Amino acid sequence: MQEMPLSKLPLKKRGVVTSLSAEGMARRRLLDLGLVPGTAVEAVRRSPAGDPTAFSIRGAIIALRKEDADKITVSLH
Repeated sequence: MQEMPLSKLPLKKRGVVTSLSAEGMARRRLLDLGLVPGTAVEAVRRSPAGDPTAFSIRGAIIALRKEDADKITVSLH
């Protein structure tokens, strides 16, 4: 399996969260959004400027900035 930061996940591809490197309040926020290890995530669309990206996470569409998505590692499936 190929691992990469969530920010590099190609559109319409699905990955599974393997780890989070965020700390403090940023980590708590990402965990509250459902980004825990084992969660499936799909890149749905990117803004015209390329940041943020919308992801489908547990049935919800959530936009994350690149700096936050860089702190989440996913494996491609």
